[in-house]
This record gives sequence, structure tokens and C-alpha cells, in this order.
Amino acid sequence: MAKRWLITGCSSGLGRALAARLAAEGEQVVATARRPETLDGLVAQHPGNVLAAALDVRDPAQCAAAVGRAVDAFGGVDVLVNNAAYGQFGAFEEVSDAELAAQFDTNVFGPWRLTRAVLPMWRAQRCGHAIFVSSVAGMVPFPGLAAYTASKFAVEGAAESLAAEAGHLGVKVTILQPGGFATGYSANLAMPAHRIADYTPVSDGLLGALRTMNTRAEVNSPELFADVVWRLGQMESPPLRLPVGSDSETFLEAAYDARRSEYDQVVKAGHHTLA
Repeated sequence: MAKRWLITGCSSGLGRALAARLAAEGEQVVATARRPETLDGLVAQHPGNVLAAALDVRDPAQCAAAVGRAVDAFGGVDVLVNNAAYGQFGAFEEVSDAELAAQFDTNVFGPWRLTRAVLPMWRAQRCGHAIFVSSVAGMVPFPGLAAYTASKFAVEGAAESLAAEAGHLGVKVTILQPGGFATGYSANLAMPAHRIADYTPVSDGLLGALRTMNTRAEVNSPELFADVVWRLGQMESPPLRLPVGSDSETFLEAAYDARRSEYDQVVKAGHHTLA
């Protein structure tokens, strides 16, 4: 039986590839974008399976309207994919209050408000699957991406809390942790209004790597992401966390090992007590 999907950030990249894959598999998809006209080609390729909706996840009214569109068209939502996000570049000191607030409004508050909008429906039907597209940056700090990394850490904490709170209601939660993908992420990086030269030795190397990421043959394709999420949606008991891409596994394994090593050293040294 076809599932009903609501996906954010479908104008290009991961969201676009996912919507196309799901439609090709016969799923019912409400694909969203801030500029819905960017979805005209996708809708034309999959008439009846893909519907477009305008959605800026920073707008509570548009979040409610997108869910309403899915209910009117398909009768509800089975899987929500919180994919829309962007990267704010800058070291901790370089990022202003306004830049930090904008980063969290899209990357954290947006998924929160949209998931909150579908939860009454899921509680009533006693099923639903919330997928949060995080990043390896949800576990791995990258110098020069303090705001983005903080937003992904926050998304993962929110998603884990949702899983603990709503699991008994039939709500499934999965945190996707992609590595590097050939998308518009690097081209759309927001730069801080004020740079500080002292930080360039540790941050500009990453900036250069991000700017050239799509030119490297080893970078993952959006189609890989789409295949993983398609298969994830078919699982009866999906995992809470799922790395996506071989580089993601490398980054995350190193992060887990480093944290475990540090934890063991702190405990053995007795620093966790006041004695």
C-alpha cells in the first residue's frame, strides 16, 4: 500500500531526489519549497503522485497549510521528512545574534513546528514516522560551522526526545546523519557579516573544502540518499539513527571512539565526583 509523504526542501538536492524516487515507486508525495514553481517539472513528470505546496518552515501558517494540503489531497501523512536546512558559516565569535537566530529558525524551529503540526493526526491514527535530516555535524564539531553544528545537535536532541515521548503512540522517529553530498549546500552557505582574522587558520580550510565538495568524485550522490530513505520508509521497525554515506560512517565512528575514550579517562581519573 502506498504511503503518504510530506517532504520539505524539495527545490533541489536531497529533497528533490527523494521526491522523484518516491513518486517513481508509486508513493504519494507532497513536495514543498519556498518557491513552489521550482517543482513544476517534478509534478509534470509524476502527475497524481506528486503535489507541490509552498512552504517556508519559518512560517507557522505555511506549516499548517502544507499539512492541510496533504490531508485534502491524500487523506493524511504517514511519513514526514524534515529536510529543509542551510548552513551558516562562521566561527563562534563571528556569528551574530541575528545570524544564529536565523539558523535555528530554519534548522531547528522549522522541523519542530512542522512535526508538531502532524502529531495530532498521528496520535489519532496511532502511527506515523518522523524523519529528521541531520548531518555528521550532529555528532562531529567542524571549526567554522559553529551555528550549523549547534543546530544539528539541537535537532538530534529534539528528535530523541520525541521518540521517547511518542513511541507508545505508534510514532516512529529516525535521525538521518548524511556525510558529504553533491547538493547546493556549499553554494548556499551564509557567510557572517563580520570575519575575524584570528580564526581563518582553523576555519578557511573547511570553507575551501566545502566550496569544492561537488567537484570530488567520491562525494555521495542525492540518489543514494533517496534510495536509503525509500528503503527506510518500508521498515516496520526503523532505527533511531542512520548514517548515510560511507564518509558518514567514518566520521561518526571516530566521534564515538573519541567520546568513549574521553569518558573512560575522566571516570578513571575521578573527575566526575566532588571527592
